Formats: sequence, C-alpha cells, structure tokens
Amino acid sequence: MPTVPPPLGRRERNKLDKLDRITSAARELFTEHGVDEVTTQQIADKADVAVGTLFLYAKTKSELLLLVQNSAYADALTRGTAAAESITDELDAVMAIVRPVVECNRTQIDNGRTYLREIVFGDPAEPHHHTALSHTIDTEKAIAAVLTRDARTDPRTAATRAHIVSAIMFVTMAASINRASSVADLLDQIRDQIRVVLP
Repeated sequence: MPTVPPPLGRRERNKLDKLDRITSAARELFTEHGVDEVTTQQIADKADVAVGTLFLYAKTKSELLLLVQNSAYADALTRGTAAAESITDELDAVMAIVRPVVECNRTQIDNGRTYLREIVFGDPAEPHHHTALSHTIDTEKAIAAVLTRDARTDPRTAATRAHIVSAIMFVTMAASINRASSVADLLDQIRDQIRVVLP
C-alpha cells in the first residue's frame, strides 16, 4: 500500500513559495530583457525577497538562468517524448523529441545560447547545473529508446547514435552562425544531419 507523504510544514511551504516567486520573476525578466540586461537586484525586487534570500536559491545570475531554463527544458522533453511514442518513422520520432527542446531554447535566443554555454562550461557540482546535465542525459535516453525500436539496433549503438544526435542539436543551436536562424531553419539543419547518422 503506497504511503502518503506527510504535509509540508510552514517553513518548507515558505521556501517553496519563495523559490516559485524567484523563478517566476527571473523567467519574466529574462524573457523580456535577456539575461545580460537583468540584475539580481531587479529579480529580488520583482520576487519581493531580499537579495541575500535570492542567493540562498541561486548563487549567481547564471544559476538563476539554469533554474529557469531547466524547468522549461524538462517540460519540453516531456512533451517531445510523449509525441514520439505514437510516431513509427524513426527520424520523425527523433525529431518529435528534438523539436520542443529547440523551440524552448529559442524562446529568447541569447538566454538559450547562454544556457547551452553554462551546460558545457558550468560547474557540474552546482545543483542547477547538475539538473541541466541530467536533462541532456534524459534527452539522449529518450532518443536511444526510439532507436532501439528497430531490432537491428543494439542498445550500445542506439546510445552512441543518441549522443551524436544530442551533439548535433546542441552545436546547431549554439553556433554563432545560426544566431538569427528561425526555429524552422534550425530544425531543417538538425534533421538533415540526423538523417545521415541513422541507418
């Protein structure tokens, strides 16, 4: 029989409420102005918390961006994985996973590119960075699951191809030459590259 977790105490509820307010404030300001144009003081003011309190949840503005983008990435991956389940064509199913991740990353282009840079160069011991890395691993697992539907593809080969697909997606989104590219253009580029990787 499943156990019901005990209700959260007042302190835990207050912490979650502050985290929600900080995340919402950062998301709104980053989307409107871009991460480089927003100060931690502006986020704290909008969230109605002291700057010191904000730093208890994220030590830097980069960590705040990770906090915001991680939530959006997780939602995008959930949507993409669900969409891929009903698609039989392998390439189309992989693109169903990729599409919402790319759309999410390009909601605010500079924020998306900064997020990718943080994933690559950030501190993996930092919790928000660790979560971002976990999302990339989960993306590869979702893609590998699609690729192993073909009985000719063993799990190791599927994992390797999924890693390559992930690299294609990330490099295409991060490349300076693609800064002005539309989501549709990026998806076309990614699709063309993935087609070469798949058997």
